[in-house]
Amino acid sequence: MTQSSRDRATADDAGRGEPGRRVSPRDVAAAEELLSAGRLSVEGRLVQASNATLYCSVERDGLAAACVYKPVAGERPLWDFPDGTLAEREVAAYEVSKAMGWATVPPTVHRDGPYGPGMVQLWVEPDPDIDLVALSRSDDEAVRRMAVFDAVVNNADRKIGHLLPPGDGHVYGCDHGVCFSVDYKLRTVLWQWRGKPLTPEALDALGRVDAAMRGPLGARLAELLTPDEVDATRRRVELMLKHRIHPYPPEDWPAIPWPPL
Repeated sequence: MTQSSRDRATADDAGRGEPGRRVSPRDVAAAEELLSAGRLSVEGRLVQASNATLYCSVERDGLAAACVYKPVAGERPLWDFPDGTLAEREVAAYEVSKAMGWATVPPTVHRDGPYGPGMVQLWVEPDPDIDLVALSRSDDEAVRRMAVFDAVVNNADRKIGHLLPPGDGHVYGCDHGVCFSVDYKLRTVLWQWRGKPLTPEALDALGRVDAAMRGPLGARLAELLTPDEVDATRRRVELMLKHRIHPYPPEDWPAIPWPPL
């Protein structure tokens, strides 16, 4: 869902005139219900995305929103991830985000759509006045939370364009289809905290995930990932709590995605 200026202009034009009260990503319950049960209408396509990524409007009972729909049928095969699993990985990343309590990922669901089952995620429009390159290199606490989240989900593709700052101080992230590998594949532009101590806030968030992995989160991830992937997620959280530092780049895997934007 990397958004170029052209993508954003197209999205703005397509989203005008949608009926009903707009749903905010902070209104999680309403957003999840709308995304799950609303009428989904395809408005356009984000042509720069590597997989089929459709810009849509969704409406139900006077509520409306823009969203992204990624049908499983439009996923390109990858050598290192099983076919047809990217949509479920996106939903799994959202579930981890909720457990951490940071709202790092916009509300995301798995549902049927016009082109079959897939991932549907609330659209977050980034503030065009924010320099994403500068933000990605900064010491911003919201970006640091993203780095911790990426380490938990083992994100293999954190590009600069996957940061979505709406301009209110929060930073959302998108494109989490290549997460949760059993092998250590963390590949990100956010290495400025490597080896540094985790903040007390991060340790609290990791503690919440650790507890939730033995309860509702673990059960939910078991519906979306393989048993080995769930176990690997649990081990990553345990290691971060044990060593209390941001992870280092892998030695046998490219540390930065290409292209980084």
